[in-house]
Amino acid sequence: MLFATITFACLSISQAKAEDARPNVVLILVDDLGLHDIGIEGSKFHQTPHIDALAKRGMRFTAGYANCRVCSPSRASIQLGQFTARHGITDWIGAKTGMNFNRGDELLPAEYAHEMPAKDVTLPEALRESGYKTFFAGKWHLGGEGSMPTDHGFDINIGGHHRGSPPGGFFAPYKNPVMEDGPDGESLTRRLGKETASFIEEQDDQPYFAMLSFYAVHGPIQTTQELWQKYRESAPTPPADGNRFKIDRTLPVRQIQDNPVYAGMMETLDNAVGDVMAAIEASGKADNTLVIFTGDNGGVSSGDAYSTSNLPHRGGKGRQWEGGLREPYYVSMPAIVPENSTSDVPVIGSDLYPTILDVCNLPLRPQQHVDGRSLETVLTSGIDESLEQRSLIWHYPHYGNQGGEPSSVIRTGDYKLIHYHLDSHDELYHLPTDIGEQNDLASEQPERVAAMRKELLAYLKSVDAKFPEPDPRFDPEKAKQRWARTHGPNKERLEKREAAMLAPNWKPNGDWWGSTVD
Repeated sequence: MLFATITFACLSISQAKAEDARPNVVLILVDDLGLHDIGIEGSKFHQTPHIDALAKRGMRFTAGYANCRVCSPSRASIQLGQFTARHGITDWIGAKTGMNFNRGDELLPAEYAHEMPAKDVTLPEALRESGYKTFFAGKWHLGGEGSMPTDHGFDINIGGHHRGSPPGGFFAPYKNPVMEDGPDGESLTRRLGKETASFIEEQDDQPYFAMLSFYAVHGPIQTTQELWQKYRESAPTPPADGNRFKIDRTLPVRQIQDNPVYAGMMETLDNAVGDVMAAIEASGKADNTLVIFTGDNGGVSSGDAYSTSNLPHRGGKGRQWEGGLREPYYVSMPAIVPENSTSDVPVIGSDLYPTILDVCNLPLRPQQHVDGRSLETVLTSGIDESLEQRSLIWHYPHYGNQGGEPSSVIRTGDYKLIHYHLDSHDELYHLPTDIGEQNDLASEQPERVAAMRKELLAYLKSVDAKFPEPDPRFDPEKAKQRWARTHGPNKERLEKREAAMLAPNWKPNGDWWGSTVD
């Protein structure tokens, strides 16, 4: 049995609903959050007491996954209850495809949908149809005009638009077209938390669904001078050889958490979560409020800001290994979910749609959330054997900015298979004994590989998945030159840049990204 032994001495969901009003729902989604960025998940550098307390408040899933290694596809999967290949948003919206992509790689990234389909019934639409008031704050990145949060079921939208990173950075003025600026130097992360807290405080007897979708901890990584100093002083001793990064196939990957700017962002994020949780407690309805906390893809260990390490998981955002897919996945509701409980059952973002409907005692919509499964039985009784061996599927026919390769992934039980689209080879890993994905078992277990590949490709065919094609412009010699630059001068510059952040006199710019206000 995968589930940890705990005592379940609480009401069933139906009993709880009979005695109380319909549950409120708060969904907290963090951008680019690594599993091991959280204290309860092993970080010795980042300080996250509020998030740790949230995790202990209910059930912590130890095998929680995002639906994609980058943001937009995962976000769509939460809204639609589907794997990415089915809804067609398989890359972050705005990424180039086909012949418009010209980075010197061997394949042309596949085409993908650039907004959520209007015909689908989203999670907030399903809740609103059942009498819920719906609220959204933060990052959307699922389309622009005609496909904004208010076009897909949210009554209120604060800050959600077509862009995936904050236009004005993490301090006011925000330059956000759908959010009023605060005073100069105000933290965007705290502002979004306070907006969500204010919404919760203003509600009466109408049930609500509030989704707080942080722009943090996506780049640009920015913090205050005070927080930078705090974490500069508490940073761990740097590696003896001075190498914070190692090359993993395509790009350098960070091996240590010691970035003081990113750590400052994590503390601000944690305090914003604390603002929301305090509002829930003050509402008097905390026992009957379903709170979910998760992320949209793994931490940025390579490419972009190179800001965190996901070890012992391999890789990070944009990459096909566990570091790019594993996420914190916490679900709490004191009326029905025992505190300090854990589950090893593999779960994924697309499960949230049917789970929320189930907990709210609303009819399921199996034709909509066709790939998602309700976690209600696990939450209330600790066991759902049907979930333990089901297959989870990821499809990313693109190149990641962080070094990821076009590939599709299937996890069935304890085994994970990665199928590469460049040459159709497979990697097979047994996750309980090889969480770092270092021991490829494909040659030792050909029958398992064949069965998992067959299931994966059959699913992709059934949903008309798109695949990459060869790039006729590919030049092997230029590829070798780029490889040499990555291993040589580019890595050297990266090592020097990251070491400099810990120097006593380091200063990013004149006003610490606008956080210093005279």
